[in-house]
Amino acid sequence: MELLAVSKYADVAAVRALAAAGQRLFGENRVQDATAKINALAGDPPPGEPLEWHLVGHLQTNKARAAIGAFAVVQSLDSLHVAQELSRRALEAGRALSVLIQVNVDDDPAKEGFYTGQAASVYAALAALPGLRVEGLMTIGKLVANPSAARPTFAALRGLRERLDRLGVAQPLRHLSMGMSSDYEVAIEEGATIVRVGNALFGGQSR
Repeated sequence: MELLAVSKYADVAAVRALAAAGQRLFGENRVQDATAKINALAGDPPPGEPLEWHLVGHLQTNKARAAIGAFAVVQSLDSLHVAQELSRRALEAGRALSVLIQVNVDDDPAKEGFYTGQAASVYAALAALPGLRVEGLMTIGKLVANPSAARPTFAALRGLRERLDRLGVAQPLRHLSMGMSSDYEVAIEEGATIVRVGNALFGGQSR
């Protein structure tokens, strides 16, 4: 299980302190904000393995090229159009980009991501795009008072992964990115391989 420190509201000093303590994976919502932090931290003496940056927010098509340069993983792949642009930019850069498909499990119109049925129907096309490695699924759980109320969302994402793997159109999906500061323990119980934690790590600087 991997811990992704969501640093979208944290400043460079807070990220530097957590990196010095050994944290390697960081998540950002916006390409521009991430680029500024990556550049600011680039000159730091590495205490261990290099930092790895994941995009966890919505990606606009016109930011695809910059995203290829900034992120090791895009966890928020939410449309075929964006996937096609990422594929094109990854090929131009001569690299393979790891991506997770963002699934709007609860069919919440206020959230980004494929609805469950859409994800299943477009999965083969996404998996076939050159320059991309589809490695798993990501979802954002319901904002609930009781963490256990998010369990059905996490269980549904796990079920979708099993369904997609049975299609046999790509290698088995490695990752389920689900769970945040308030519900990550429930997400882990439901099979999360990545939890995205901000507030519990950065306090008032993140969520």
